[in-house]
Amino acid sequence: MKTRMKYGFASVTLLAVTLLAPVLTSGCGKTAGETIDDATITTRVKTSLLNDPEVAGLRIDVDTFKGVVTLSGAVKSPAERDKAIALARKTSGVVDVKSTLQIVQEEG
Repeated sequence: MKTRMKYGFASVTLLAVTLLAPVLTSGCGKTAGETIDDATITTRVKTSLLNDPEVAGLRIDVDTFKGVVTLSGAVKSPAERDKAIALARKTSGVVDVKSTLQIVQEEG
């Protein structure tokens, strides 16, 4: 004897999303909106770094958590580090900037 499902796929999917959403967002301490905002900020900062000829944007990693941007990676000089921090600070949505940038002299 065949049994038929009472609930459609959409109902089951909605139930799964409703049950999993708090678990997925509580683990990182951010809401879905904050995650999207942080991703947008990260993209804006990274784009700004890549577009500036004084900064080696490919060597700098950008992470954002609740509007606080952390820059990490290697730069060639204190001036490049300061420029990267300044670019991040003036980016829309940035609350604060933390830097763990290392100054590395290239051999050559």
